[in-house]
Amino acid sequence: MLARAFGMASRRWSVPNSCDTRFRVASVSKTFTAVAVLQLVERKQVRLDDALVDFVKDHMPRLDPRVTVRHALTMTAGIGDWFEEGSDDWAAEWAALTSSHPLYLLRSNKDYLPLFTGKQSHFPPGERHLYNGAGYILLGLLIESVTGRSYEEVVAEDVFARAGMGTAGFWALDDLGPDIAEGYLTPADSPTPYRTNHYATTPAAAADGGAVCAAADLTAFADALRGGRLLNEETTRLALTPQVDEREEKVRGYRWMYGFGLTHILDDEGTVVRWGHTGEEDGVSARLYHYPRHGLDVAVLGNISWCAGDMGWAVHDAVEGA
Repeated sequence: MLARAFGMASRRWSVPNSCDTRFRVASVSKTFTAVAVLQLVERKQVRLDDALVDFVKDHMPRLDPRVTVRHALTMTAGIGDWFEEGSDDWAAEWAALTSSHPLYLLRSNKDYLPLFTGKQSHFPPGERHLYNGAGYILLGLLIESVTGRSYEEVVAEDVFARAGMGTAGFWALDDLGPDIAEGYLTPADSPTPYRTNHYATTPAAAADGGAVCAAADLTAFADALRGGRLLNEETTRLALTPQVDEREEKVRGYRWMYGFGLTHILDDEGTVVRWGHTGEEDGVSARLYHYPRHGLDVAVLGNISWCAGDMGWAVHDAVEGA
């Protein structure tokens, strides 16, 4: 195992990052949500082709009944998002959202509902893939409806504990969780150097993002997922199978596909070269990758905006010999 830490967990108090420092992982959390849903499928409490509205009718009774659990997991539901990340002008979309709706109000899955319940759908369910966090918010509400427990409790007990993710959890920005790096806006994002992200991102976790993990937690999760410690053999195989095209054209020479909370990149022979997920929000940057041909897990975590991507690709090129 190779582990390295750089930079500061707290610039205010001059505390350096260590290999044990915990970071918010943003949308990498979607993978945890997907596994929790697949566990319910495995227990026959939910079916992938069930209408999602059957589980969230108390929250979103007018959800298109054609939208299934599978559609939400694979981001093919076509429903409007609470924040349209796929927009050509996503920065303006984010600015408009934050100016009209205080982010500090978004502390649970149901808090996001007013931001998307009245939006029009982009396309009929199943037509294509479009990155979508609202579907994962609804999956979080499904988990709560079926289990009678909070989303955080289910993931902590049924995913984190079973995977051996000993330092993972759901601390909010205003919680006093130990050994958690403070997020920073870079000078490019802010008129003054390194302001904290406390007013720039959602304060607490939801089913589409916001869990807190150390790098070792993420690699433990990847090992547990492919090793069958979170799902049985059949469901594990399903969880690790690409489902839909994520992009219309190749990027960096690879075909990109999305599955159940995982992005897969495939070579010209259709072999999965890498699976995993990315996470980005203001003051947060995360990558979790697994390379099947090499049996290698990679976790890159950072506490400034957009810092993990270049490192992730540098590791990728080293692994694949580019």
